[in-house]
Amino acid sequence: MPEKEQLETIINKHGYQDFKWFDPKSVVVAEWVRMKCAYGCPSYGKMAACPPNTPSVEACRRFFDEYKRGIVIHIQGMQPERPERLKWSAKTNLILSKLERDVFLSGNPKAFLLFMDSCHLCADCTASRQDCKEPKLARPSPEGMAVDVFTSVRQWGLPIEVLTESSQQMNRYAFLLVD
Repeated sequence: MPEKEQLETIINKHGYQDFKWFDPKSVVVAEWVRMKCAYGCPSYGKMAACPPNTPSVEACRRFFDEYKRGIVIHIQGMQPERPERLKWSAKTNLILSKLERDVFLSGNPKAFLLFMDSCHLCADCTASRQDCKEPKLARPSPEGMAVDVFTSVRQWGLPIEVLTESSQQMNRYAFLLVD
């Protein structure tokens, strides 16, 4: 198992300095998050890495329980209007996918990343995993895996608030499960 310092160097190499180690068993997984996806998210049923194309809530809980270490990466930014936000998300998620690959290549075969937002890697996403144009890169968001991001990151001492205006700074989080 690579040392923490080696993994932290890899994370820094990809431009992230604001991150924190966490115990994946402390991730809060909740049914209400899946309900918010189903009834309120425009990506529901329209993206290959979003519900209903993700595991059940129970399977999501089991997934986190299989890991001993995780890293939550804090990504701050202004909340651009939707077309610009999707481009920003795609660019950020692509960098994060490269980070996951480097962590994998460093000796962590279980490395798995949850994007900080819906995938958005492709301009026109298919609605099915079978037809995904980037199956090796596509990843769900924490919310897509039924993670209560607000409760989870607050327990780790990280900032997050509900935004009411586009002029407010976003606090987004990507979850990297290591081993």
